[in-house]
Parts: sequence; structure tokens; C-alpha cells
Amino acid sequence: MPQPLKIDFVSDIACPWCAIGLSSLQLALQRVGDAVDAEIVVHPFELNPGMRPEGEAIVDYLGRKYGRTPAQIAETQAMIRERGAAVGFAFGPRTHVYNTFDAHRLLHWAGLEGKQLPLKQALLRAYHGDGKDPSNHDVLVDAARSVGLDAATARKVMAGDDYADAVRAEIGEYQRMGIQSVPSIIFNDRYLVTGGQPVEAFEQAIREIAAEAQQAQG
Repeated sequence: MPQPLKIDFVSDIACPWCAIGLSSLQLALQRVGDAVDAEIVVHPFELNPGMRPEGEAIVDYLGRKYGRTPAQIAETQAMIRERGAAVGFAFGPRTHVYNTFDAHRLLHWAGLEGKQLPLKQALLRAYHGDGKDPSNHDVLVDAARSVGLDAATARKVMAGDDYADAVRAEIGEYQRMGIQSVPSIIFNDRYLVTGGQPVEAFEQAIREIAAEAQQAQG
């Protein structure tokens, strides 16, 4: 009988390692197969809450935030493309960093509609794969439509301030828990794994957690 496995995936669309981590986690779940009955729930985190509406060039942003040179940034991006390709995620021409708060509001609504994970994947592809602006409402609505959500309702959510308080509260909750970087993946409300781990690392963690849960049941 499969072990129930709750997976809370705390992440930001702006984060390339979140795209890698989610793809890697899903491949690990495929490998584990019927040993677990997993549910992935996506939670918001903002890496750039003060980002201006027009965004900022990645070279400027990373240079300012981490002191990296353009050559170092290019090297890191090449490594990220390689890591993404290994888990089936294709990184494309991503030149800017954008504000993602509205995307998190849309994801909150998608969760109520039972389409949160597909929308998360669509938004990660739109930004990291196609270089689209995830703060642009047309981009967000197109992503919603692509996973079967109602485009008119999505646009209405974007036009107002729907779910803003809920998103802020959830971000605050994870910050109080000590989460400062993403992705942060919490298994069964007890076990924390951080970063875009390789498939093998996620698989090992899942098997160990499932085995421990089975032993606890006697």
C-alpha cells in the first residue's frame, strides 16, 4: 500500500533552481513509483519583493546583489542550463529579473481551482524557458489559459488585489520558520530539503521518509 507523502514546495518563479528542483523532484517520484502517494503543494516566496515594475537586467541584478562579474554570471547560467537539461527542463534566453507577486496571487487562485501545480510549471517555462515577463498580466493569463483555467477569471484576479493578503501571510509564515532561500521542500511537515537537488538525492530522501513512516505505523 502506498505511503501518503505530503510535499510542500516553497519557491519563487524568479528562481532557476526552483525550476530544476521541481523537475528533479517529479522525476524522483516517478522512480519511486507506487511506493508513495505524493501530493505536491506549491507555496509562495519572494526573492525580489522590492523589484521595480519594469524589472532589472540579470547582469546588473546579480552584480549588485552578489558582486558577480558578467563572466561569472555567464558561467553560472551555462551550468544552470546543463543541470536543467539533465532533468528535462530547457532554459532559454532569460535576460531580466521581474517582480513575481501577481504570479503568486494567480497561483493561490489556481490552487483553489485544483490547477496550481500545472500553472506553476507553465509559469516556470514561460519565464525560464521563453524569457517572458511573469509580472505581465497578459503572460499570466496566457499561462492560466494553457492549463485549462478560465482566462476571464484569471484577468479579473489580476486586475484587483485578490489573495494579496493570503500570499503575504504565507510568505511571512515561511520566513518565520527560518526559510531564507528557495526551493525549500518540506516532506510530511517534518523533513526539510533545500536547493535544486539531483534526482538521486530526492529519491533517497523520499524512500527513507516513506520507510520511516511505515515503521512508525508498525
